[in-house]
Amino acid sequence: MSDAIVTLKKGEGRALKAGGLWIYDNEIAGVSGRFENGDLVNVHDFDGYGLGRGFINTNSRIRVRMMTRNQNQEIDEDFLYMRVQAAWDYRKETVDTESCRILFGEADFLPGLVVDKFADILVVQSLALGIDRMKETILRLLMEALERDGISIRGVYERSDAKVREQEGMKRVKGFLGAPFDTNVEIRENGVRYLVDVQDGQKTGFFLDQKYNRLAIQRLCKNARVLDCFTHTGSFALNAGLAGAREVLGVDASGLGVEQARRNARLNGLEDRVRFLCADVFELLPELEEKGELFDVVILDPPAFAKSRNSVKNAVKGYREINLRAMKLIRDGGYLATCSCSHFMTYELFTQTIGQAARNVHRRLRQVEYRTQAPDHPVLWAADESYYLKFYIFQVCVEK
Repeated sequence: MSDAIVTLKKGEGRALKAGGLWIYDNEIAGVSGRFENGDLVNVHDFDGYGLGRGFINTNSRIRVRMMTRNQNQEIDEDFLYMRVQAAWDYRKETVDTESCRILFGEADFLPGLVVDKFADILVVQSLALGIDRMKETILRLLMEALERDGISIRGVYERSDAKVREQEGMKRVKGFLGAPFDTNVEIRENGVRYLVDVQDGQKTGFFLDQKYNRLAIQRLCKNARVLDCFTHTGSFALNAGLAGAREVLGVDASGLGVEQARRNARLNGLEDRVRFLCADVFELLPELEEKGELFDVVILDPPAFAKSRNSVKNAVKGYREINLRAMKLIRDGGYLATCSCSHFMTYELFTQTIGQAARNVHRRLRQVEYRTQAPDHPVLWAADESYYLKFYIFQVCVEK
């Protein structure tokens, strides 16, 4: 426990006062009192007005992550129980909880902590020093909440191996928290079966945020010829196959991802109609165009091209390139599903980039729908970092 007080500069803390949870180093006038990194501190405005409590880390540009707006709130087990139970209750009301993200960091007011549930396995990712100290208590409280609903958790795996931990002065770690178990976990989503590799898969093993976007493309794929780019472990491709597509090609540059996708196709009995190719999408799309290939549906689910503000300009070029290439491969009246999972690629910029791509290849876009991440990855207004996934479905019409 620390008695330190962080005081903001006059005119700073605008995001915090609007509802956000982060205070940057350049917003702080000074810190009085003793503390260690990871300690809870009180936060005051420039005039001494109490703004709440959060944990501090001088290694990070995000100097303080807020835990409460109540200056007098004890951050004890009762408080953490309240946060955990509220997060679980919200998931029960909004999503299929067979597999879902139960804790989504700042959007659940537990900054820096992510917990995904894959069937009866939990995968935890801790990205901030202060919350890392509370991690074991939070996990215990979460499992107790699930147990009260008759859900028994078989094991917990930690995937705190993201590079961002180094910016917090923390080591990257992964491994079992408790007894070991088979880290290939079978889940079912939208009627599709997957084997999720929680040990070596990307992030926590599987991208749950696209759950309902994958479902949205199913109705477009009956009897369709489908191209799924950046297929990862085959999730969009398998949804297309399950929906009755006559032919699906999934493409990814990762050999491991493609092998996992093929395994998932076999698991669903779709290997005769859904096939996968290990290739660079940027190289493959022009080759398909040169061969005169046309598809009824093309899906673009690339990794985040913009991982920082400095990379946005190059990311725009990448998004424009793959979208215009994809549009040239879609038959007149076919469909394009395209997305960006980068927080730094804003809705406005992504929309503008797709529009430029369409104009460059003389295609008209008729918007079917715009979507974002699934509700178990809630967008907390004023916490801009929680809004990252932009997902469009268009009908592509050739200009005549």
